[in-house]
Amino acid sequence: MKKPTQYMRFSALLVASSCMALAVAAHATKSDADLEPWQLAEKSEVWEPVPPVVAAPPGEAPSDAIVLFDGTDLSAWESANDGGEAKWAIEADGALTVVPGAGGIRTKQAFCDVQLHVEWRSPSEVKGEGQGRGNSGVFLQERYEIQVLDSYENETYPNGQAASVYKQTIPLANASRAPGVWQSYDIIYMAPRFDDAGELEQHGTVTVLHNGVLVQNHVKIEGTTEWIGPPQIHAHDCAPLYLQDHGDKVSFRNIWIREIKEL
Repeated sequence: MKKPTQYMRFSALLVASSCMALAVAAHATKSDADLEPWQLAEKSEVWEPVPPVVAAPPGEAPSDAIVLFDGTDLSAWESANDGGEAKWAIEADGALTVVPGAGGIRTKQAFCDVQLHVEWRSPSEVKGEGQGRGNSGVFLQERYEIQVLDSYENETYPNGQAASVYKQTIPLANASRAPGVWQSYDIIYMAPRFDDAGELEQHGTVTVLHNGVLVQNHVKIEGTTEWIGPPQIHAHDCAPLYLQDHGDKVSFRNIWIREIKEL
């Protein structure tokens, strides 16, 4: 009989090793059936990264939020007209009120992806109708407006009522309170992404809760919110939050923002 060569001996060893590995794998799979439920649960636990601790006292801004207006000063804001001092009025009750004709105001700091909380109030004395009644706006990155309007028993085009993405997305509900009553917006905003050549890679999205009611559910922002004409898309970096002077004495308070960052 011909003696086995070194190559034949190596091949036999490789086959034997493979069979042993398959046997071990089969045994490991079978062994799962012998584990206790808590042991099986442990196999799917992920321990890192550990999320940072954020204190969230009732009725207050979260501990990691940037407070943009607390009722006392406008140090976080500037005039959108010339970059000078913001010329809106701080009322005795801590409200920040539009001074018609003074122009809009914007934050000195620029933002990208954010969670925003802002409370607002239309004038208690009702004047005008439609878009001429308690009109202002919260502009994300100075370009994308979440409409502020007295939409309590006030007929207008639905893609321009309170909590609409102006001229783009109709809110899922009209959660407006009566004139002179404080209201709230809680906004989750993810900014659009552009490549190095300035081409759009991903549209921005926004989720809005109006007085705790979901009215915009992760909707796509098509581009700038134009009064006339279709949305426009222009590449941009992080940009300020802007509040609009539309000629009505709309008030704001308790404005804070959290930058959304990956773990």
